[in-house]
Amino acid sequence: MERGYVPTILVTNDDGIDAPGLRALVRAIVSTDRYNVQVCAPDSEKSAVSHGITWRHPVSAKRIDIDGATAFAVSGTPADCTSLGISQALFPIIADLVVSGINMGSNCGYHIVYSGTVAGAREAFFNGLPSVSISYDWVGGKSNINDYTLAAEACLPIISAILAEVRNQTYPQRCFLNIDLPTDVANHKGYKLTKQGKGIFMMGWKQVTSNMEGGKMLSTMTMEANSEESAETESSSLLPEHLLFKREVRGALIDDDDTDHKFLLEGYITVTPLAALSPADKDCHAFFQDWLPSVAGRPSLSAL
Repeated sequence: MERGYVPTILVTNDDGIDAPGLRALVRAIVSTDRYNVQVCAPDSEKSAVSHGITWRHPVSAKRIDIDGATAFAVSGTPADCTSLGISQALFPIIADLVVSGINMGSNCGYHIVYSGTVAGAREAFFNGLPSVSISYDWVGGKSNINDYTLAAEACLPIISAILAEVRNQTYPQRCFLNIDLPTDVANHKGYKLTKQGKGIFMMGWKQVTSNMEGGKMLSTMTMEANSEESAETESSSLLPEHLLFKREVRGALIDDDDTDHKFLLEGYITVTPLAALSPADKDCHAFFQDWLPSVAGRPSLSAL
């Protein structure tokens, strides 16, 4: 970077452009008066869409007023938003750093695979740009909206340090960072370098009789505004050929090892380097190394 150059940061998320986590992050970055800030985020909530992209149809982008930033709300996924934001089709300048978040809820362990927040950062990594995903471990009854501001401020030193390394051309290009902030972010214990664990919520399914059951509309179902159509939708849900099912949490698999979720619960700001590749454990590779040559000598199903 040239002397006097103002770095550009692109901010995205999966909770939507109006989410308090994104707004707090943008305010914190803008308040430093050190960066050119772009925002390209979904126009509605896109949580748990993983790394889905829009392929067959165009996406729309609408200019949104956010103080200190040039912002657009996009009809696509978090990965779409990052891809569009760094393409120079929307912004004339390609960002030096992509920051995705701040997500409402942690993204540790296997949840990283589901996360649209992490995907927003991963998409930048796919395109050779430094990136960070940020999540706050929101807990109902304990957390409040001001915690997003504290979380954003706690991440500013990391953002600044990354851009310093980028300027010096010393930042590693084979990973991106996933950051999780503890619930009691005001009293966090500092940064902790961690590795991705295997923790996950164990999910099940429950049959429901209405797509409004549980007080929330199922994301895969749509209630029409017309009351007659709404009534028809609900009554048809009782028919055998139109069954409705809703996910529910039935437990959790928690890591005992020194991983991201463990240290997050201990009050640390966890910093986990990630990559796009997901190599299997060594013992799995060893098993298939012996197993695969034997497959060729086995009869095919059609020969049985």
